[in-house]
Amino acid sequence: MPQRILITGASVAGATTAWWLGRHGFDVEVVEKAPAFREGGQNVDVRGAAREVLRRMGLEAAAQARTTGERGTDWVNSGDRPIARFAVDDIGDGPTAELEILRGDIARLIFEPAARHARFRFGDGIAALTQDADGVDVRFESGRAARYDLVIVAEGVGAPTRERVFPGETRSRWLDITIAYFSIPRTAADGPFARVHNITRGRGATFKPGPDDRLHVYLGQQKTPGDEAQWGPARQKAWLHHLFDGEGWQFPRILAGMDATDDFYFDVLRQVKMPRWSNGRVVLTGDAAWCATPMSGIGTSLAIVGGYVLAGELARSGGHRAAFDSYERILRPYVQEGQNFPKLLPRLLWPHSAAGLSVLRGAMRLASTPLVRKTFSRLFVRDSEAIDLPDYPAPPAPRDSDGAVASGQVNSQLPSNRPGSKVNSPATANPR
Repeated sequence: MPQRILITGASVAGATTAWWLGRHGFDVEVVEKAPAFREGGQNVDVRGAAREVLRRMGLEAAAQARTTGERGTDWVNSGDRPIARFAVDDIGDGPTAELEILRGDIARLIFEPAARHARFRFGDGIAALTQDADGVDVRFESGRAARYDLVIVAEGVGAPTRERVFPGETRSRWLDITIAYFSIPRTAADGPFARVHNITRGRGATFKPGPDDRLHVYLGQQKTPGDEAQWGPARQKAWLHHLFDGEGWQFPRILAGMDATDDFYFDVLRQVKMPRWSNGRVVLTGDAAWCATPMSGIGTSLAIVGGYVLAGELARSGGHRAAFDSYERILRPYVQEGQNFPKLLPRLLWPHSAAGLSVLRGAMRLASTPLVRKTFSRLFVRDSEAIDLPDYPAPPAPRDSDGAVASGQVNSQLPSNRPGSKVNSPATANPR
């Protein structure tokens, strides 16, 4: 009888883990507090090893077909003219990834085939859980109760289930950036390049093109966090008006769009650093284990790779303890790479003085020159290839009624032949 596994959280990390566990033959249930699958969200990047995982899932081409169309990133002045340009055609993955996609689109792309092999329940969450040597008893907010062999926590950065199982162990690294995300109507003048504009006092905004008629906006300030995250949306929007009213550039348009949008989200950026990712039969993955924040450039990639490795180690291990240990041993250096950027970086990229703003713009002009731009752009994101991606036995690909491999199913040719890839070939596969 297959092991019964509960996953709490149905976004990218949870759906990816469910996808692979289901293919490996586990009995998988996913519970999600949201009343339905969550669409929308802001632009995310899929880079390096995560693209290889998508390729092994047979989903890379479908993801590429759903990209936002973003062709690069411009730093612009108050007249909206580029100071510096970092184009994907020139440098590959940089401030803009080769595969930019909306969070909801990549999550749905993984969720739909995962749901063929795992049961998803929305509108419920874990109220309490207790574990013993043989399993985990879970009581849900709906009043339902069930017993599982293992529980995987794939919730967000706040992760209430993590706090129940690992009380007092969560360590936060605050990045001193308070930011709002939302979308506004897109016009023909916006074009296919992201735009970044900074002003003094650590304030700035970014435009990111979407695949629809929307322009995705990041608006915020580099500052020591206060209690802004606890405010309601009306007060948060009023605070942003106070910061940006009368500042020119595109800020009047941004603020008007913010007041009318229905997808406003407010955040104070922090990383999650856990001394361990498992406790008995409960294990963490995704942001619940290691939130790297959007500043890393590989947060979504970590979620995809983490789900793949966790499921693979459970599939090939003789028990959950050995699987959890090897999962952490393989992933921990990759997560450290994702989180390892200096806290001074936000201060440099969000200058507070006119002199600092002048220095930033001069540095960007220099950095965008042909001899420098590829090397300099690597400072914006962590190394998305910094992992020897393990090979696992390929689970059988489900077939449709005609006998053909169903769309979005696993690619049985697991090893990569990409030049320069750090992904293991069959001859060099790490036996961890």
